[in-house]
Amino acid sequence: MLVSDSDEVTGVNDRAELSYVESVLKWRVNESLMRSGVTLIDPDATYVSPEVRIGRDTTIYPNAHIYGKTQIGSKCVIGPSTWIEDSKFGNGVTVRASCYITNASVKNNVSIGPFAHIRPEAQIMDGAKIGNFVEIKKSKIGRGSKGSHLSYVGDAVLGKDVNIGAGTITCNYDGIEKHKTVIEDNVFIGSDTMLVAPIKIGKGAATGAGSTISKDVPEGSLAIGRARQTNIKDWKRKPKDKGRSKDK
Repeated sequence: MLVSDSDEVTGVNDRAELSYVESVLKWRVNESLMRSGVTLIDPDATYVSPEVRIGRDTTIYPNAHIYGKTQIGSKCVIGPSTWIEDSKFGNGVTVRASCYITNASVKNNVSIGPFAHIRPEAQIMDGAKIGNFVEIKKSKIGRGSKGSHLSYVGDAVLGKDVNIGAGTITCNYDGIEKHKTVIEDNVFIGSDTMLVAPIKIGKGAATGAGSTISKDVPEGSLAIGRARQTNIKDWKRKPKDKGRSKDK
Protein backbone atom coordinates (compact mmCIF):
# COMPACT_ATOMS: atom_id res chain seq x y z
CA MET A 1 0.00 0.00 0.00
CA LEU A 2 1.27 3.45 -0.93
CA VAL A 3 0.90 6.37 1.46
CA SER A 4 1.27 10.04 0.61
CA ASP A 5 3.00 10.87 3.89
CA SER A 6 5.80 8.62 5.12
CA ASP A 7 5.29 9.85 8.68
CA GLU A 8 2.04 7.89 8.78
CA VAL A 9 3.96 4.61 8.90
CA THR A 10 6.84 5.71 11.12
CA GLY A 11 7.62 3.08 13.73
CA VAL A 12 8.23 3.84 17.41
CA ASN A 13 10.85 1.50 18.85
CA ASP A 14 12.72 3.74 21.29
CA ARG A 15 12.52 7.12 22.97
CA ALA A 16 14.26 8.92 20.13
CA GLU A 17 11.65 7.72 17.63
CA LEU A 18 8.86 8.54 20.11
CA SER A 19 10.19 12.07 20.39
CA TYR A 20 10.22 12.43 16.61
CA VAL A 21 6.62 11.24 16.25
CA GLU A 22 5.50 13.59 19.03
CA SER A 23 7.17 16.50 17.26
CA VAL A 24 5.31 15.67 14.04
CA LEU A 25 1.96 15.56 15.83
CA LYS A 26 2.75 18.75 17.77
CA TRP A 27 3.48 20.61 14.55
CA ARG A 28 0.22 19.39 12.98
CA VAL A 29 -1.80 20.68 15.93
CA ASN A 30 0.04 24.01 16.01
CA GLU A 31 -0.21 24.49 12.26
CA SER A 32 -3.97 23.90 12.42
CA LEU A 33 -4.30 26.49 15.19
CA MET A 34 -2.30 29.10 13.30
CA ARG A 35 -4.28 28.55 10.10
CA SER A 36 -7.49 29.03 12.10
CA GLY A 37 -6.38 32.47 13.32
CA VAL A 38 -4.43 31.76 16.52
CA THR A 39 -1.03 33.45 16.92
CA LEU A 40 1.75 31.24 18.27
CA ILE A 41 4.82 33.36 18.97
CA ASP A 42 7.09 30.29 18.82
CA PRO A 43 5.30 27.15 17.55
CA ASP A 44 8.29 24.94 18.33
CA ALA A 45 8.02 25.88 22.02
CA THR A 46 4.23 25.64 22.33
CA TYR A 47 2.51 22.45 23.51
CA VAL A 48 -1.21 21.98 22.86
CA SER A 49 -3.30 18.81 23.07
CA PRO A 50 -5.33 17.86 19.98
CA GLU A 51 -8.58 18.16 22.00
CA VAL A 52 -7.95 21.79 22.94
CA ARG A 53 -10.09 24.46 21.26
CA ILE A 54 -8.82 28.04 20.91
CA GLY A 55 -10.64 31.03 19.39
CA ARG A 56 -9.44 33.45 16.74
CA ASP A 57 -7.03 36.28 17.50
CA THR A 58 -5.77 34.63 20.67
CA THR A 59 -2.02 34.88 21.21
CA ILE A 60 0.02 32.10 22.82
CA TYR A 61 3.53 32.88 24.09
CA PRO A 62 6.42 30.37 24.21
CA ASN A 63 6.58 27.45 26.61
CA ALA A 64 2.82 27.42 27.18
CA HIS A 65 1.41 23.96 27.94
CA ILE A 66 -2.33 23.63 27.21
CA TYR A 67 -3.80 20.19 27.74
CA GLY A 68 -6.95 18.11 28.14
CA LYS A 69 -10.37 19.45 27.21
CA THR A 70 -9.39 23.09 27.60
CA GLN A 71 -11.41 25.69 25.71
CA ILE A 72 -10.05 29.22 25.23
CA GLY A 73 -12.12 31.98 23.67
CA SER A 74 -11.12 34.69 21.20
CA LYS A 75 -8.76 37.64 21.75
CA CYS A 76 -7.10 36.04 24.78
CA VAL A 77 -3.43 36.31 25.69
CA ILE A 78 -1.69 33.29 27.22
CA GLY A 79 1.67 34.31 28.64
CA PRO A 80 4.94 32.36 28.64
CA SER A 81 5.61 29.34 30.85
CA THR A 82 1.95 28.74 31.71
CA TRP A 83 0.21 25.42 32.37
CA ILE A 84 -3.50 25.17 31.58
CA GLU A 85 -5.41 21.90 31.87
CA ASP A 86 -9.10 20.95 31.50
CA SER A 87 -10.23 24.57 31.91
CA LYS A 88 -12.70 26.81 30.11
CA PHE A 89 -11.92 30.45 29.28
CA GLY A 90 -14.19 33.14 27.89
CA ASN A 91 -13.12 35.94 25.56
CA GLY A 92 -10.53 38.61 26.26
CA VAL A 93 -8.79 36.70 29.06
CA THR A 94 -5.19 37.58 29.91
CA VAL A 95 -2.99 35.00 31.64
CA ARG A 96 0.42 36.43 32.47
CA ALA A 97 3.67 34.50 32.86
CA SER A 98 4.13 31.37 34.95
CA CYS A 99 0.54 30.62 35.98
CA TYR A 100 -0.82 27.14 36.78
CA ILE A 101 -4.52 26.61 36.05
CA THR A 102 -6.42 23.32 36.28
CA ASN A 103 -10.12 22.40 36.10
CA ALA A 104 -11.19 26.03 36.35
CA SER A 105 -13.89 28.20 34.78
CA VAL A 106 -12.70 31.66 33.74
CA LYS A 107 -15.22 34.08 32.25
CA ASN A 108 -14.73 37.11 29.98
CA ASN A 109 -12.10 39.84 30.33
CA VAL A 110 -10.43 38.29 33.35
CA SER A 111 -6.79 39.02 34.23
CA ILE A 112 -4.69 36.33 35.93
CA GLY A 113 -1.11 36.37 37.16
CA PRO A 114 1.77 36.44 36.90
CA PHE A 115 2.62 33.49 39.16
CA ALA A 116 -1.00 32.68 40.08
CA HIS A 117 -2.30 29.22 40.97
CA ILE A 118 -5.93 28.54 40.02
CA ARG A 119 -6.93 25.15 41.42
CA PRO A 120 -9.85 22.82 40.57
CA GLU A 121 -13.44 24.08 40.86
CA ALA A 122 -12.44 27.74 40.83
CA GLN A 123 -14.87 30.08 39.09
CA ILE A 124 -13.55 33.48 38.05
CA MET A 125 -16.37 35.74 36.86
CA ASP A 126 -16.35 38.56 34.27
CA GLY A 127 -13.78 41.32 34.76
CA ALA A 128 -12.19 39.84 37.87
CA LYS A 129 -8.49 40.19 38.57
CA ILE A 130 -6.28 37.54 40.16
CA GLY A 131 -2.80 38.96 40.64
CA ASN A 132 0.69 37.72 41.37
CA PHE A 133 1.23 34.95 43.90
CA VAL A 134 -2.51 34.49 44.51
CA GLU A 135 -3.98 31.00 44.97
CA ILE A 136 -7.66 30.27 44.35
CA LYS A 137 -9.12 26.90 45.39
CA LYS A 138 -12.73 25.74 45.00
CA SER A 139 -13.99 29.32 45.16
CA LYS A 140 -16.18 31.68 43.17
CA ILE A 141 -14.72 35.12 42.53
CA GLY A 142 -17.51 37.55 41.64
CA ARG A 143 -17.75 40.00 38.78
CA GLY A 144 -15.18 42.78 38.99
CA SER A 145 -13.64 41.47 42.21
CA LYS A 146 -9.90 41.44 42.66
CA GLY A 147 -7.14 39.91 44.70
CA SER A 148 -4.05 41.63 43.39
CA HIS A 149 -1.27 39.89 45.26
CA LEU A 150 -0.04 37.43 47.88
CA SER A 151 -3.34 35.91 49.02
CA TYR A 152 -5.01 32.52 49.47
CA VAL A 153 -8.75 32.14 48.84
CA GLY A 154 -10.11 28.64 49.45
CA ASP A 155 -13.67 27.30 49.81
CA ALA A 156 -15.06 30.82 49.46
CA VAL A 157 -17.79 32.71 47.63
CA LEU A 158 -17.05 36.33 46.77
CA GLY A 159 -19.68 38.73 45.49
CA LYS A 160 -19.08 41.49 42.94
CA ASP A 161 -16.55 44.30 43.31
CA VAL A 162 -14.80 42.79 46.33
CA ASN A 163 -11.24 43.92 47.09
CA ILE A 164 -8.93 41.38 48.73
CA GLY A 165 -5.92 43.09 50.29
CA ALA A 166 -2.40 41.68 50.10
CA GLY A 167 -1.64 38.84 52.49
CA THR A 168 -5.29 37.85 53.05
CA ILE A 169 -5.96 34.21 53.93
CA THR A 170 -9.25 32.36 54.22
CA CYS A 171 -8.50 29.98 57.09
CA ASN A 172 -10.73 27.21 55.77
CA TYR A 173 -9.30 24.09 57.45
CA ASP A 174 -9.63 23.31 61.15
CA GLY A 175 -7.52 20.15 61.00
CA ILE A 176 -10.51 17.90 60.35
CA GLU A 177 -12.95 19.65 58.00
CA LYS A 178 -13.01 22.45 55.42
CA HIS A 179 -15.29 25.45 56.11
CA LYS A 180 -16.81 28.13 53.92
CA THR A 181 -16.13 31.86 53.72
CA VAL A 182 -18.82 34.14 52.24
CA ILE A 183 -17.88 37.69 51.26
CA GLU A 184 -20.77 39.72 49.87
CA ASP A 185 -20.75 42.58 47.32
CA ASN A 186 -18.53 45.66 47.67
CA VAL A 187 -16.54 44.38 50.64
CA PHE A 188 -13.04 45.72 51.32
CA ILE A 189 -10.71 43.22 53.01
CA GLY A 190 -7.70 45.00 54.49
CA SER A 191 -4.17 43.72 53.95
CA ASP A 192 -3.01 40.77 56.04
CA THR A 193 -6.53 39.81 57.20
CA MET A 194 -7.12 36.27 58.46
CA LEU A 195 -10.72 35.14 57.85
CA VAL A 196 -11.40 32.17 60.12
CA ALA A 197 -14.16 30.10 58.49
CA PRO A 198 -17.04 29.49 58.71
CA ILE A 199 -17.63 33.21 58.41
CA LYS A 200 -19.73 35.75 56.50
CA ILE A 201 -18.77 39.32 55.66
CA GLY A 202 -21.86 41.41 54.83
CA LYS A 203 -22.35 43.82 51.93
CA GLY A 204 -20.23 46.94 51.98
CA ALA A 205 -18.32 45.89 55.09
CA ALA A 206 -14.57 46.26 55.61
CA THR A 207 -11.83 44.73 57.74
CA GLY A 208 -8.89 46.59 59.21
CA ALA A 209 -5.41 45.63 58.04
CA GLY A 210 -3.74 42.99 60.18
CA SER A 211 -7.01 41.68 61.64
CA THR A 212 -8.00 38.15 62.55
CA ILE A 213 -11.76 37.93 61.97
CA SER A 214 -13.53 34.93 63.50
CA LYS A 215 -17.12 36.22 63.76
CA ASP A 216 -19.60 37.32 61.11
CA VAL A 217 -19.39 40.98 60.11
CA PRO A 218 -22.73 42.81 59.53
CA GLU A 219 -23.41 44.85 56.41
CA GLY A 220 -21.67 48.20 56.28
CA SER A 221 -19.52 47.51 59.34
CA LEU A 222 -15.79 47.87 59.94
CA ALA A 223 -14.29 44.86 61.73
CA ILE A 224 -10.97 45.19 63.52
CA GLY A 225 -9.43 42.26 65.37
CA ARG A 226 -5.91 43.09 66.56
CA ALA A 227 -3.95 42.77 69.78
CA ARG A 228 -3.52 46.12 71.53
CA GLN A 229 -0.16 47.70 70.76
CA THR A 230 2.20 48.19 73.71
CA ASN A 231 5.22 50.51 73.54
CA ILE A 232 7.99 49.97 76.10
CA LYS A 233 9.84 53.20 76.78
CA ASP A 234 13.61 53.38 77.14
CA TRP A 235 13.96 49.82 75.87
CA LYS A 236 17.45 48.81 74.80
CA ARG A 237 18.54 45.83 72.80
CA LYS A 238 20.74 43.39 74.70
CA PRO A 239 24.37 44.06 73.71
CA LYS A 240 26.20 41.38 71.77
CA ASP A 241 29.01 39.48 73.46
CA LYS A 242 32.00 40.76 71.49
CA GLY A 243 34.22 38.05 72.91
CA ARG A 244 32.04 35.26 71.50
CA SER A 245 33.41 33.47 68.47
CA LYS A 246 31.53 34.15 65.25
CA ASP A 247 32.04 30.51 64.29
CA LYS A 248 29.81 29.17 67.07
